[in-house]
Amino acid sequence: MFRPLQIAGARVRRHNVAPFFSPYMWKVLPVTQKPDQCLGEWIDREALAEAMIPLIGQLYRNNNVVTSIYGRGLINRSVIAILKAHRFARHRIADETELSVHDTFQILKTMSEMNLGAASVDLGKLVAKYKDAGNGRSLEQFVREELAEVADKRHAATGHKGTDVVLYGFGRIGRLLARILIEKTGGGDGLRLRAIVVRKGSDNDLVKRASLLRRDSVHGPFDGTITIDEANNTITANGNLIQVIYSNDPASVDYTQYGIENALLVDNTGKWRDAEGLGQHLKCPGVARVVLTAPGKGELKNIVHGINHGDITADDKIISAASCTTNAIVPVLKAVNDQYGIVNGHVETVHSYTNDQNLIDNFHKGSRRGRSAALNMVITETGAATAAAKALPVLKGKLTGNAIRVPTPNVSMAILNLNLEKATSRDEINEYLRQMAMHSDLQKQIDFVNSQEVVSTDFVGSRHAGVVDAEATICNDNRVVLYVWYDNEFGYSCQVVRVMEDMAGVNPPAFPR
Repeated sequence: MFRPLQIAGARVRRHNVAPFFSPYMWKVLPVTQKPDQCLGEWIDREALAEAMIPLIGQLYRNNNVVTSIYGRGLINRSVIAILKAHRFARHRIADETELSVHDTFQILKTMSEMNLGAASVDLGKLVAKYKDAGNGRSLEQFVREELAEVADKRHAATGHKGTDVVLYGFGRIGRLLARILIEKTGGGDGLRLRAIVVRKGSDNDLVKRASLLRRDSVHGPFDGTITIDEANNTITANGNLIQVIYSNDPASVDYTQYGIENALLVDNTGKWRDAEGLGQHLKCPGVARVVLTAPGKGELKNIVHGINHGDITADDKIISAASCTTNAIVPVLKAVNDQYGIVNGHVETVHSYTNDQNLIDNFHKGSRRGRSAALNMVITETGAATAAAKALPVLKGKLTGNAIRVPTPNVSMAILNLNLEKATSRDEINEYLRQMAMHSDLQKQIDFVNSQEVVSTDFVGSRHAGVVDAEATICNDNRVVLYVWYDNEFGYSCQVVRVMEDMAGVNPPAFPR
């Protein structure tokens, strides 16, 4: 049998595309493992991942400790999902090795013995830091010293019953916010979804609302159980009792009659976008603060978490979480501006269609939006380029923008065409953005992918504000074009929740430092 030539020590590059197909171009590697050995190692890893699940759950429910691996959450995940998270870690580790389940299990075991207070712990980054700065300590000793700040702090917040949350509007963003809030309930010390406010659409309105929460054509089924009580107009989702309130007037609801006090209300309707309109909510008993899930008008603070969330003060009663596109582009723009300086640029968004467009041609007050969203690419305006300056003032007057709505239901792309003060190269700026995605204060906002195969649906469910596509980067001296994917529904909703946590003061410290 003919065998292809192998060169000793040769490294096979990933994503190497041959100019033509040949059956002899595939590299045949020698078998170094036997089938029984390979299966035995897999079973061993399965067993450890299975043993991790109760530790992850107990830390979350009892201690309000959120665990992840390079940003991938581990709470309520299956054995396979946990193992896939360990496998994913090779994209974030310098030597591209798979994260050891034995190491992460040891970390969890140690954490479970420390009576921890609320914290967010990235197990992958802890292992990486241990390899770099262990200094001869055992992994257990390292973990105890690294998390000493929250050790024996479990009962420090005794008496805190969490912050009540009301969702005003229950459309695409409202339902995704509900899913995230339910997922993050934990022991009930953080944000607690208590009510949704909608206009009654039909006699079986409650059934339909619950069904839309349970089933989603883009994001899949709800991960848990849902029951309804039509007599009391409530939905119970994974133990969260949610009052459904029917109202046509934002200023007429008395939330205290439902036991809701000092609530954080999230307006998802977009009907009111200034302080005067949104201020109607503050007239209602039980509401203390308001967050708008759309760009705010007038003097409202437009907050992009990771950029200017530090501007939120205790005196702020109404703030805006800006738009999905603003959240996607501003973290990347800040990172680039900090390192290279932005002279000027243009932002073009290729955006999935939204609910305000027509399925078929019909009257629409907006230009071009009356044409069928399912059949056309539609040029429209975007305020993201100018809105970026509200979150990052250094960009004022430097950016222009436009948008093309395309026939996809979710996931969009921002194309950043920038002129820089300092020249760079494609490899240099890609590596810089990769490091920002892993190790900077923007790691929850910026993600990074280096693959020739990814398409838009691969980013459904992304929890980052935006994902830099390294393979698409174009660079010529001081001119760079960056392509940023973003889940304009779920990724944006995650950013909104981060803003809500800051307003409520329930954002736990993150480790490793």
